[in-house]
Amino acid sequence: MMKAKLTILGSGTSSGVPMVGCTCPVCKSSDPRDKRLRASALVEYGGLTILIDCGPDFRLQAIRAGITHLDAILLTHNHMDHVGGLDDTRALNLCERRPVNIYCEKYVEDSLRHTYAYAFADPKYQGAPEWHMHTIDGSKPFMVYSNASDEILTWEKGFGYKHIENHTSPGAGVEITPIQGWHHKVKKLSVLGYRFGDIAYITDVNLIEDAEFEKLQDLKAITVNCVKFDSHHSHFSLHEALKFFERVGAKQSYITHLSHMLPPHELFEKILPEGVKPAYDGMIIE
Repeated sequence: MMKAKLTILGSGTSSGVPMVGCTCPVCKSSDPRDKRLRASALVEYGGLTILIDCGPDFRLQAIRAGITHLDAILLTHNHMDHVGGLDDTRALNLCERRPVNIYCEKYVEDSLRHTYAYAFADPKYQGAPEWHMHTIDGSKPFMVYSNASDEILTWEKGFGYKHIENHTSPGAGVEITPIQGWHHKVKKLSVLGYRFGDIAYITDVNLIEDAEFEKLQDLKAITVNCVKFDSHHSHFSLHEALKFFERVGAKQSYITHLSHMLPPHELFEKILPEGVKPAYDGMIIE
């Protein structure tokens, strides 16, 4: 099995931590592990570099992590704390001279076409992001390839990007297994988690149906979301998250998408059971 390395770029909920205007002890904490940007992760797998979600903190996350190359972006769902930074991928178009490959469900692409209409317009606005959209089915594994064989982007003043054919072979790809989850038990907003070898990344769910647990066997590590101790309409409570981890049985489990309603990192780590830890920005899982 290929080895995967997952870096937590952001471990915070939609408002981030500290939250604007809040003076609670968590938001005022001086522990750098309590400074939480919006949830995102970077995966190095099979020679590819893959971003999971691209929220409004992507620019800062990319600079902080030294990201200069992406083969693909995998989106979990269409909420702005997970897609609100996609315009900043324009910098990669310029520096890598390649379109950015985005993998998502069709409803997510439809949402992007509305939110980022200028990126899909014809004729295209000069300097708008250059994306290649790939529709994925949450029930089936899919392949991701290096972007080295993608079209070469050449900037022409007064026109924008010209796409030059590239004859480089795409090479061997990696197979990724999507995990179907739901962000709301009643409204059933689809959210995809992803498995890379023996590491799985899941966020923004409060329901994963029984059949999906077959995809989560024999894991070394897994993440899942929790924003507070008690029940929430669209996220796992702490009790539900711990029950989920117990059922999966991974060697190590990490809680992400944390809010200021949970304890500061140092205290939270102490009250969690063995084998479960709170994630933090910059954490590396491998």
